[in-house]
Amino acid sequence: MENQLNYYKIPRSEWRQFYRDHYVPLTSRELMRLKSLNDVISLQDVEEIYMPLVHLLGMRMEQQAAKQANLAEFLGIENKPTPFILGIAGSVAVGKSTVARLLSDLLTEIFPDKKVQQITTDGFLYSSKELKAKHLLSRKGFPESYDMESLIKFINDVKNGLKAKAPVYSHQIYDRIEGKYDVIDKPDILILEGINVLQLPENQQIYVSDFFDFSIYVDADEKLIEKWYFERFDLILERAKKDPTNYYYGYAQGDRDVAHKMAGQVWQDVNHKNLHEYILPTRNRADLVLTKGENHLVDELFLRKF
Repeated sequence: MENQLNYYKIPRSEWRQFYRDHYVPLTSRELMRLKSLNDVISLQDVEEIYMPLVHLLGMRMEQQAAKQANLAEFLGIENKPTPFILGIAGSVAVGKSTVARLLSDLLTEIFPDKKVQQITTDGFLYSSKELKAKHLLSRKGFPESYDMESLIKFINDVKNGLKAKAPVYSHQIYDRIEGKYDVIDKPDILILEGINVLQLPENQQIYVSDFFDFSIYVDADEKLIEKWYFERFDLILERAKKDPTNYYYGYAQGDRDVAHKMAGQVWQDVNHKNLHEYILPTRNRADLVLTKGENHLVDELFLRKF
């Protein structure tokens, strides 16, 4: 990772010492339920990486609550606690969803008095119909393909204690599900995961990250991410083979070389370009960078100093 001046570089061997209770509130079976298709995670990872992280998040939540109470006292107004919002960013196929689901479960277990909810920004992609109308279908995944105004309104409502609805996206049909929403109703902790959560879209006065109390960027060498992308693609095809409603059904039934050529084109034209132009430049805006190596193992962490 470049530009490390504002970060503490912490190897895994040191990070795991920051939480010594050695308590892991998940079983191996529960852990398997949380991981994405080709992601790899173990109870050892939970103990050495994610339990210290949950401990750190607990400290940050206490600090946020104290700062909020002090501000309310200064203003002479009633102190109304606001949700602690955790943003998780990173490339396609790097394992963001696994990190988000894992942290959601761990925070629920460790802080049973807290209501934890989690969503992805995929639901704020314009529908395929809207993308076609805007001539943006080939730009799906790039910043302009997201309804950022609706996303910012959503997160502003959540932060202000209002009930909010997030559109639901289906990777099976590769589109938003019309009329289906996740209801976010006054959580104590909201986890917002997506490739775009740390980006600075053009013509926006307020950014999604302005609402975050802590942010994480999941990082890895691009060669590894590309490898994981193709591994995941093969697993998606296997799942799609017997499901005619699946977007990838035609590719799963056809010549695999043709399918892999299509996936390779998507990687070059969309994911590689999006990573370098829009996603990777946001890494230095994160409070914590989790750096993965081979087999999805986190080997280094970078914690922002100030």
